[in-house]
Amino acid sequence: MTPEGAGGRPSAATGGAAPRARRKPSLAEIFGDVLPDTTSDERDPAPPEADDWYERNRPPHHGT
Repeated sequence: MTPEGAGGRPSAATGGAAPRARRKPSLAEIFGDVLPDTTSDERDPAPPEADDWYERNRPPHHGT
């Protein structure tokens, strides 16, 4: 079957133009950058006050 419709005219499906080549997207384009720039052993240790924010913002129904 040809891409032309009845009467030799291009069909609406092809739009009258040559079909664009479909390019396979890369994994980075689909999922983004999923790996961190540094690993946990390359980073400075977390400060000891890391849990202070959570303790200050604990909902009252969770108690102490």
